Amino acid sequence: MPSPLPADHPRPNPLRTSPAAQSFSLDQHTPSSLLLAALVALAHRLTGDDHVCIATNTQTAPHVVLRVPVTPALPFAALLALVANAYPSLLHLLTPQLLQNASESIALQRAHDPLPADLCLGFYTCSDTPSCPTDISIFAQNTHPTTLQVHYNQLLFSPDRITYLVQQLTQIVYQVALDRNQKVGSISLLTPAQKLLLPDPTVDLHWSLFQGPIQDIFASNAHKHPDRTCVVETPLTKDTPSRIFSYRHINEASNIVAHHLINKQIKTGDVVMVFAYRGVDLVIAVMGVLKAGATFSVIDPAYPPSRQCIYLKVAQPAGLIVLLKAGNIQDTVRQYITDELNIKAEILALYIQDDGKLIGQSDSFFSKEIKFASVHPGIVVGPDSIPTLSFTSGSEGIPKGVKGRHFSLTFYFPWMSQEFGLSQNDKFTMLSGIAHDPIQRDIFTPLFLGAQLIIPTADDIGTPGQLAKWMARSAATVTHLTPAMGQLLSAQCETQIPSLHHALFVGDILTKRDCLRLQSFARNCSVVNMYGSTETQRSVSFFLVPCLSSAPTFLNSLKDVIPAGKGMKDVQLLVINRNEPSQLCGIGELGEIYVRAGGLAEGYLQLPDVTKEKFVENWFVEKGFWKNEVFGKEWEDHWFGPRDRLYRTGDLGRYLPDGNVECSGRADDQVKIRGFRIELGEIDTFLSQHPFIRENITLVKRDKKNEQDILISYIVLELKSDLKGLVDGDINDLQGDGIILDLKKYEKLIKDVKEYLKNRLPSYAVPTVILPLHRFPLNPNGKIDKPSLPFPDSITLTSESSCTESNLTPTQQLIFNIWKNLLPHTRSISLQDDFFEIGGHSILATRLIFEIRKEFGINEISLHSIFLNPTIKSLSLQIDNLGNSEKSRNECQQDCILYAEDAQELVDGLDDSYAPVSITPKFQNVLVTGSTGFLGVFILRDLVERKSGIGKIFAHVRAKNALDGITRLRNSCLAYGVWHADWPLRIEVVTGDLTQERLGVDVDTWRQLAGAVDIVIHNGALVHWVYPYSKLRATNVLGTIEALSFCSFGKPKTFIFVSSTSVLDTEYYVRLSDTVVDQGFPGISEDDDLSGSKTGLSTGYAQSKWVGEYLVREAGARGLTGCIVRPGYITGDSKSGATNTDDFLMRLIKGCLQLGLAPDIHNSINMVPVNHVARIVTACSLNPPEYFGVAQVTGHPRMRFDQLFSILSSFGYDVEYFGVAQVTGHPRMRFDQLFSILSSFGYDVGHTDYIPWKEALERHVFQESKNNALYPLVHFLLNDLPQNTKAPELDDINTQTALRKDLQYTGEDLSHGAGVGEEDLGMYLAYLNAIGFLSAPTLASKLKLPSVSIDESILKSLEKVGGRGAKV
Repeated sequence: MPSPLPADHPRPNPLRTSPAAQSFSLDQHTPSSLLLAALVALAHRLTGDDHVCIATNTQTAPHVVLRVPVTPALPFAALLALVANAYPSLLHLLTPQLLQNASESIALQRAHDPLPADLCLGFYTCSDTPSCPTDISIFAQNTHPTTLQVHYNQLLFSPDRITYLVQQLTQIVYQVALDRNQKVGSISLLTPAQKLLLPDPTVDLHWSLFQGPIQDIFASNAHKHPDRTCVVETPLTKDTPSRIFSYRHINEASNIVAHHLINKQIKTGDVVMVFAYRGVDLVIAVMGVLKAGATFSVIDPAYPPSRQCIYLKVAQPAGLIVLLKAGNIQDTVRQYITDELNIKAEILALYIQDDGKLIGQSDSFFSKEIKFASVHPGIVVGPDSIPTLSFTSGSEGIPKGVKGRHFSLTFYFPWMSQEFGLSQNDKFTMLSGIAHDPIQRDIFTPLFLGAQLIIPTADDIGTPGQLAKWMARSAATVTHLTPAMGQLLSAQCETQIPSLHHALFVGDILTKRDCLRLQSFARNCSVVNMYGSTETQRSVSFFLVPCLSSAPTFLNSLKDVIPAGKGMKDVQLLVINRNEPSQLCGIGELGEIYVRAGGLAEGYLQLPDVTKEKFVENWFVEKGFWKNEVFGKEWEDHWFGPRDRLYRTGDLGRYLPDGNVECSGRADDQVKIRGFRIELGEIDTFLSQHPFIRENITLVKRDKKNEQDILISYIVLELKSDLKGLVDGDINDLQGDGIILDLKKYEKLIKDVKEYLKNRLPSYAVPTVILPLHRFPLNPNGKIDKPSLPFPDSITLTSESSCTESNLTPTQQLIFNIWKNLLPHTRSISLQDDFFEIGGHSILATRLIFEIRKEFGINEISLHSIFLNPTIKSLSLQIDNLGNSEKSRNECQQDCILYAEDAQELVDGLDDSYAPVSITPKFQNVLVTGSTGFLGVFILRDLVERKSGIGKIFAHVRAKNALDGITRLRNSCLAYGVWHADWPLRIEVVTGDLTQERLGVDVDTWRQLAGAVDIVIHNGALVHWVYPYSKLRATNVLGTIEALSFCSFGKPKTFIFVSSTSVLDTEYYVRLSDTVVDQGFPGISEDDDLSGSKTGLSTGYAQSKWVGEYLVREAGARGLTGCIVRPGYITGDSKSGATNTDDFLMRLIKGCLQLGLAPDIHNSINMVPVNHVARIVTACSLNPPEYFGVAQVTGHPRMRFDQLFSILSSFGYDVEYFGVAQVTGHPRMRFDQLFSILSSFGYDVGHTDYIPWKEALERHVFQESKNNALYPLVHFLLNDLPQNTKAPELDDINTQTALRKDLQYTGEDLSHGAGVGEEDLGMYLAYLNAIGFLSAPTLASKLKLPSVSIDESILKSLEKVGGRGAKV
């Protein structure tokens, strides 16, 4: 039964239950009636239901149903009275078995009341009440203070959801204790804990950080890289080459257009209307208009002439640009332009030739401007200048013109580039509708980044399977889509697109099915759901679905509709309480979504009242709170100062427990169909003006046959004598009751209504079905009863679809049969009927092509063919001419090497030189990043415990201030048992953030550190095995660049970079390892340059570390002194057993114990105790390696690298070396040995081959829905674990040498290395058992776990330590 409460996971079908419970203690004793009333109020706020039903109990009945009417305006005191008085008159006594039919039972009692939602919530006043089949049951204990036990189905609800729900319940209780007359709808559900998670509507959103106008940034890119490819147009035929245009071509062509417009007196603020076509000419026209300082707007020539005239009337353009490929302006539109508009500049037949020459209506049209081709016009515009005029639906039949601002066009691109890993190396597609505002994102994103824009043909877009082939062939990397376009991309797709790494969806609801379809042929593609509107411009929220290759099970736990997510940089989604707008909604509460951002549009053209209604001042801050701090900018005159505004979207939504927002419908009747926003009121306005329509209403209903939303208009006809000509037969039957059954009789009328609408609306806004009724059904309130309006599937029709003509050819008959199935709501079809005029659209056309190919075996049919031949007669003729052809497949696969390319680009950001360390002080000061992580605390311990060599230690900690920083550091160290009271005497906390400039450290502290620090140990990283490279780039790569930059000024510094052996996780190094070991070498050399993993690294973390090493080695070539330390699996402390539980090996151990089964895998495991890894890091920092490795080639005699470089130096060559110290276990243990040791210690775990183990794990996690520590890693474990866990053997001569030299500081020679043996593993198991991570062994065994004592303070500190996914 569907739950009306907001849930976190998709509801299983059939319903399954996985019970869970949480206990909560209130601050005081609270009467059960007050708690129950508060729960009713909460349920009303979370669901929006005006009748709340709750299962409960009384002193005489164990199960009853309480049904309470609630409105937002109801005072809580009145609600409390309703609840208190309800017990004697409860509706029905129920057993647990009958409770699931509660709605039925209530209907028997009060048939005249609206039925409530199915029961999902229970409240009981005694703990021994039998279990009740509700999704959430709350048991109130009559204690002092009151204790609540919440039992819930964890397949639906997360623990966080339950915690927030109880917090909200107690919040209501506390608030009404102060004032019981508060209205139910005005009680704030926002608790202190939620305020920390949700957006703060009073923070500064950086209104004045204008990035500059897009046209200037584009011109700058063209100046820097004139010959770089800018736009690629796909040829119409295979025999024609692609049209390729450089940044110089586009820049000069747009300069010419701009100078022409300026010469024709086009001024800043003037609108120039572009009659467009998808192609390079559109890019030139848009950039030309912007360079002239004007505002561009786009008309699609495919719109009806009357619609084009409406756009022109609203825009009142001063200029026109007609692209050559857009064709000629239709006569009625041309007449309107002549009669009604004052056009100052007009460019006809704009076209750029293959050689870059720009022409207009004649070859010499731009003869006066050609000399200014390389001259940027330099028109000054500012953040509040208007570059765009886009159209959206209007409720009065007139579209609204939305005035965009320059601020938004560029402000968010740097953030997007960093967040999604976008760069100049990307290839962006142009797929959006040419008159739809997302086309701006298609064009401006690559031009801002200096990337490529690739443009398909119409056939590429519309032909099933062709779009994917085009994207693969073009090596597209980023695409902007609507879900409808995504469906076109998926249709009949048989081609993989490995190059595609991000698909950004806008415009409509995105579903899991959409994501899965896309990722099935683009496994490397992360899907970004972006929520916004024309009015918010680029200010949108985002929700990232990681690529299938990195997170194959990510979508499993999501509901069917992808969340809107969180606002991107300086964008906030505020879910506002509709009954009390001064309040943000609490988590789970249904409210209206407002967008707060500095990048909102200016407003609506010539509609000040509508603008004032939709764009509102932020009432959470005082007017004038933000001060103008911008002075001396050239664009200052084009800025209105900081304006804190909200855009009222009209969408309903909720905050999720993680702070994301999910949409829950619209507050008004505006809808989206196939990505196009439509106001139902606009359709109804035009329908009401039809002479034969008396009443009408338009709705969106789901077509079960095609699984798509369609528009249905219901009409009641006006009885006029003229109507007879449109009705076959007597019109008197229109006076009856209910539904008109014989629709065939009114086909002429329905066709007339559609023709009428086509001349006034875009084709996508014309209803698919027009359904005449005798009269509208009404509800008790006298309003139209919308749920009772019939869908055609449920109507008994007098006849099936038929063809109006006889003697069809076999081809025509087959096509008719296909049309009949695709257009079930069309009663008759003639040979001359246009597919798109009787209910067809582009998505159905795609299915039509698929059916034709299947029926006739013809591959040459494309969407272009359907548009050229939209009737059965013309289409059948083309099919007969083509004949049959064999199906062919052409799959194009390319390797997308983003991380390596990114590394090469980022090298340019490094400093030119670094001063090498020549003199080392007796006591060296050390800066450690990542000091609160597992390895970090042991590095600190190793540093602090040294008696010589180390001076002051600076610990870089992510925290708000120094006090929070030292608290966090202390908790992390306490958690692993390494903290001592005198450590603050040696350690100074430096607060910051790896993702920020200067690592988040203020300028003064940065400079002081630069003069004090001798050694930098860069251990900080975001360690995550699921996140893609783009997600880790800011922390792991850009943070490394900032750390390297720190070494370039102040005193010379030694730089230690803590990397990972995951940079070697490619098949190349596995094979190389086997080869060099066979030749007698220990393993992969520390001198290897990692070229063998330039491609092929499968995890974002490994890729980020590869890029980090690349940059560090390059810094070494520029003089930097230091070492790269490359550990493998870092296990627990060999002395205390303290272990990081959020580690792959520890999860593998626990998961196998939970499963009761372990895989037989014979690969060795490169694991080393954390204390030994920490020792290697500090030893290398004091003794960075010189180049003394041996080249692994056969020579007689062999020469060492240090000897080679010494010879090169003697000949005058400047040779720098940045060494690598590899960390490898001595000895190594195999996986099967590890699992065997578990059994030796008494753990009940069986052993089997990998395949049956994998199947058992899959059943355990997915089918049986059991908890397992391996759940986050299932994508990795089920994908050939034996192959993926092969670890190359490693040479560690640099490590051994550093440890040998470290003897002078520690008195210990640990150069023999360390590994993990049976005794170490026993210590780890004992520790994990002591902290509750593992259960105690249950079987008799030959080995006993050692005794490990864990202090209570350690257990408390462990609760405060972030897991692997945290920044450390």
